[in-house]
Amino acid sequence: MCSDRTWFETGCISAHYQNMVVEGESVRAFVDLPAPGATFVRLRAEKADGTPVLTGTASVGDAGQHPHELPQRIAKLRPPQGLVVNRDLRVGQRGAVVEKIRMGFDQHMGDHYPFTLADKLKVITEPCDWYTAEGGQRSPWGRAIIPTEMISVLLGATSAEAQLGGRKPAVGLFAGQEIRLIKGPLFVDQDYELEREIIALSESARTESVWVRTQVYEMPSRTLVAEMILNGATMKASYPHYEAEAKELGLA
Repeated sequence: MCSDRTWFETGCISAHYQNMVVEGESVRAFVDLPAPGATFVRLRAEKADGTPVLTGTASVGDAGQHPHELPQRIAKLRPPQGLVVNRDLRVGQRGAVVEKIRMGFDQHMGDHYPFTLADKLKVITEPCDWYTAEGGQRSPWGRAIIPTEMISVLLGATSAEAQLGGRKPAVGLFAGQEIRLIKGPLFVDQDYELEREIIALSESARTESVWVRTQVYEMPSRTLVAEMILNGATMKASYPHYEAEAKELGLA
């Protein structure tokens, strides 16, 4: 049984992904011991052989008061010198539509997520009575809540509608993600509207990245209840026209 509602109402977790993990690999997660009364901690994860998986931060309360991982990284970004895959995108560009979404226990959330919330609850490693239909009635909010690890599924299910991706075909990876609850929790079988905006564009030697902020509004009140920042990195080498188009643009 869960006991502390604070995390579900104002929790924030922000992570930069360092190396890919595949099914069957063992991963250990670490959280620094906080000082008494602290509302902010650093965290990390690594594989069994010590390979780093991610580095990040977590907090409760006003996330803006803390040096969270992704905002700190965004602040240090240098303007990209020449984008190819993402050259049609602009900082400040908003999603093509306001997306409408909800998550039921047995609802299929799209081809990228071959499992339902009910499936996840059968195998979740940190179960909570408030996640279930029956237990949700005993929660502080009188309703079942969506686990933090399923919020990214909820917010990713309709992302293609925003049309904020680069040229295709290309292979993309999540390079970082921040989920921030402002007036949570998010509820099962609740209608939400999503608005997306590109807040940064960047590149490395091997990737081009689009940093998108998604704002989550509970309906019908249009209350802002959560935000997500997602760094979607595309592998330059996976775009078959990269070299030819880079030459056309005078970048190679």
